[in-house]
Amino acid sequence: MAAPELIVPDWPAPASVHAVFTLRAGGVSAPPFDSLNPASHVGDEPGAVAENRARLRRQHELPSEPAWLEQVHGCRVADLDAGSSLEGPADAAVTHDAGRVCVIQVADCLPVLLCATGASAVGAAHCGWRGLAAGVLEATVRALHTPPAELLAWLGPAIGQAHFEVGEDVHAALTAGDPGAASAFVKNARGRWQCDLYALAKRRLAALGVSGVYGGDWCTYADPVRFFSHRRDGRCGRMAALIWMSRRDTPQRRPAQSFF
Repeated sequence: MAAPELIVPDWPAPASVHAVFTLRAGGVSAPPFDSLNPASHVGDEPGAVAENRARLRRQHELPSEPAWLEQVHGCRVADLDAGSSLEGPADAAVTHDAGRVCVIQVADCLPVLLCATGASAVGAAHCGWRGLAAGVLEATVRALHTPPAELLAWLGPAIGQAHFEVGEDVHAALTAGDPGAASAFVKNARGRWQCDLYALAKRRLAALGVSGVYGGDWCTYADPVRFFSHRRDGRCGRMAALIWMSRRDTPQRRPAQSFF
């Protein structure tokens, strides 16, 4: 049985902070969810989703079941250290407790993983354009209760600017209150806009005081072999961005198959 393929973030996180981003291969789901789909809300067979999630737990020796959120493109942050806060939709999660696993599911939206340089907290945020406009990154940074200068951020695979065409409503929502954000848009021949999610996220992180930002070099739309893309395929699976802390300072085990 082949191990799920994945990306291991290339960032200077503490040794006790572990993070991975899953790719399409290595699971059991049938098309159009082929094959490593961990999402239960897209119409995939429940048994296949359960097996895909079990493979992720085994491969990474996860300390607990990831907190699979009901994501709605909002800005609510689930505090995994307070069980009651998991009720209802959320588009980000944080924890200060070793042993809890934050996870975000994406198929074009931008996943942002965050950790404290002192290994005291980790978090994950689901950053599509609606979430960015609503302030999900700002809410997640606040929920970490860590000075922004002591945070690191990793930007995982998302749809690239060349393939992310949006209308005037999206342009207006993301430049409201920050005219400088217009630099993340290029007008195309149809009079619409090509939107750079990576640039928008980096701008917001910089405004918050988070200067250690890594990743941001992929396009989910342009790589159908490795990535699901909702805009490209419509009905499809999801990738997962996971982050957690170990109970001891143990370096992350890098799998044989990883892509940087």
